[in-house]
Amino acid sequence: MSIVEKAIAAIEAQQEKVKARSAAWIVGEQLKDICRREPHSAELIEQDLQVKEMSITEAEKKIKAFADRNKTGNFACVTPVEAEKILREFYGLPEPFEDGGAADRGEESQEDERKNSAARKVIDLDAFL
Repeated sequence: MSIVEKAIAAIEAQQEKVKARSAAWIVGEQLKDICRREPHSAELIEQDLQVKEMSITEAEKKIKAFADRNKTGNFACVTPVEAEKILREFYGLPEPFEDGGAADRGEESQEDERKNSAARKVIDLDAFL
């Protein structure tokens, strides 16, 4: 079993203890996304989830505290980017492409993106009619 699979299994074990689609469950989904993108972060997450104080429910409390501090009237919102930043701080995760080897993948990704954007041209929809 790879470290990514171990981390995802640990997350899913904690998700089974909370209601599906609850805030804590969604934290687990976001952590799984991070694990899939960043194997080095998956290793850190898997280790941290062994500690009760680092559970997905505890991480969700950090996100909720942020939402409460930034409330407008009765409305609170935390964007996925903000939530990921909070999770990275909570679990001590490096920024994307900061871990060994990932920077190289990031450069390739940027190069591919440049090629793809150069290849993308404005499409004349009238040409299809």
